Amino acid sequence: MRLIIICVIGYLFGCIHGSQIVGNYKNINIKKNGMKNAGASNTTLLLGWKYGIIVALIDVFKAIFSILLVMIVLNYYGVIHEAQIIYIYINALFVIIGHNYPMTMNFNGGKGTASFIGLILMIDWKIAFIGLFILLLLSFATDYLVIGVLSMYISFIGFTYYSFGIFPVLIAVLLFALSVMKHMENYKRIMSKEEIKLSSFLRKEAS
Repeated sequence: MRLIIICVIGYLFGCIHGSQIVGNYKNINIKKNGMKNAGASNTTLLLGWKYGIIVALIDVFKAIFSILLVMIVLNYYGVIHEAQIIYIYINALFVIIGHNYPMTMNFNGGKGTASFIGLILMIDWKIAFIGLFILLLLSFATDYLVIGVLSMYISFIGFTYYSFGIFPVLIAVLLFALSVMKHMENYKRIMSKEEIKLSSFLRKEAS
């Protein structure tokens, strides 16, 4: 029963979409405009940094609140601290599933990067900062944000294996696979040299 509760909590929190909330407020369907992605980067492109940051914060904090609620549930059921990490990883997986495939958006949502950052902040804030450093470093080095995101997920898999063992690693790999699936169109655009470069995006926002 507690496993079902934890999965449902994760999925329902995942379905809370920052881009949908801001889009409804600004009377624009963010998913169907710009880069056609329901996320902070596309919101920034369409509405500016202010609303992009709001979307990112909503998506980050929904993941944080989901894990906090799960920890309350686990403590209620008397689950020992050492065993909680498995349930937290399961919850993290369902937050991303809810974000990527929300019932509130006909199961066609975003790509989960901001929510993933919120999740790793709760799992271990130190690895979150390392992951963010890797994301920024590789994004600016390659001029593609998606490469930085890919590198952050890979570093998370390594951290999970080192810290928690094989079962959480399987979930970390599933999270990585979900990200790759959602970003496949970006990889294809990089190969065809059609992907928007990070430098071009920043210049556009500065102008």
